Order: sequence, then C-alpha cells, then structure tokens
Amino acid sequence: MKIGVTFTESNHINYLHWIKGKEDNIEIIELSYVKNNLGDVSICDAIVFTGGIDMEPTEKVIYPNAPEKFNVARDLFEMNVLEKSLLEKKPVLGICRGLQLINVFKGGTLYLDNGENKNKIHKKETEDKTHIIQVEKDSLFYSIVKELSGEVNSAHHQSIENLGADIKAVAYSYDGVIEAIESSNPEKEFILAVQWHPERMTNLESPFSKNLRKVLIEKIGN
Repeated sequence: MKIGVTFTESNHINYLHWIKGKEDNIEIIELSYVKNNLGDVSICDAIVFTGGIDMEPTEKVIYPNAPEKFNVARDLFEMNVLEKSLLEKKPVLGICRGLQLINVFKGGTLYLDNGENKNKIHKKETEDKTHIIQVEKDSLFYSIVKELSGEVNSAHHQSIENLGADIKAVAYSYDGVIEAIESSNPEKEFILAVQWHPERMTNLESPFSKNLRKVLIEKIGN
C-alpha cells in the first residue's frame, strides 16, 4: 500500500507518523515540487494534501497575516497532483491548506483572512486552538465519524468563502467557518477534506482523527 503525501515545510513528520500508524505495509511516497515527481502519483493508492502557508491569491492583494513570501512552485505542483489524482480516480484527503487547495481547484474561493474575531478562535498562536464543530447528518462524513459534533484543533486564518463545483460542506464551526468538505458525488470521486489537523490532535483516538485515516485506508482496499 502506497500513500502519496505532499511535502510541507511545516511539521511534515507528523503526517508521516499519523498515516503510517502501526501498519508496516504502508509506504509513504513524498510528492514534492522540489523533486518534481508528478509521475509518482500513478504508483500511489491514495493522496494526502498537507497543510502549510497560504496559496498565492489569483489577484495581487495585501491582506492581514499573509506570508512574507508565497510558494508558487508548490501551488502549481499540487494543483497538477490533484488533477492527476482525480483523473486516475485516487482517493484524496485534504488537511487545512489541502482543503483550501481542493476548493480552489474546483473553482471555489477563499477568505484571505478570517478577521480578528474569527482569528481569536481559529488562528494558531503558540499552540493550536480548539473548538467544537457541527456535522451534517446527511453526509458521507457523518457516516465516517458517527458524531454530530466534536472538538477539533485549529491553526488557520483562511477559510472557504464560496464552494467549488461538485463539492459540499459537511461540517461547520459555530461561527460559520466551513470545517469539512466532501465530493457531492462520492461514488464518482472520493474527496474528503478538513480544516483542522487530524495528524496532531491531542487525542489521536478521536473519530475526527482516527476515522479519517481509517476511511482512507479502507478506500484503498475497495
């Protein structure tokens, strides 16, 4: 079993430990703009899009909490990875920036900064924030976590504004931030993405961490 994981400069090792778990038969394939190994998508059984710095906006704008420098090479490479993954019908899991990238790829838009009030709840300081999310019962995501609400961690200052094509929101924070999305046609393509970081939650046994990894592996087996 081979799972492709996009490279991030931010806590990359956490994703590897979480995905591999205790299963020795999982091989991680690092997908990186530095290696420029787009072709390796074809040998992967599933793809995980990791967190990291903001994607470069389509228009040149100045906004609060923007990075000093964008990584355009990573943006372009991961867009190509996602395109190839979907064409080859690979299961896709997006985490934080990964959720945002998937939405943008599908033609959606982002709030470039959530604003002072929401940043108090969502934006990481020295440690991740935590808050409760509400899950839509009529969703694949609910069938995975089997919880209508739960606590997740949070380390972002951007979020989805308008949803992309063939994507639906399936979990929200109480202040209206979209916390999880999935394909509106999961039989056609398996896309699941969350705004939090399941790979570094304090409780890795939480269904909002453990069950995301589990379903990705199960999709590979189907």
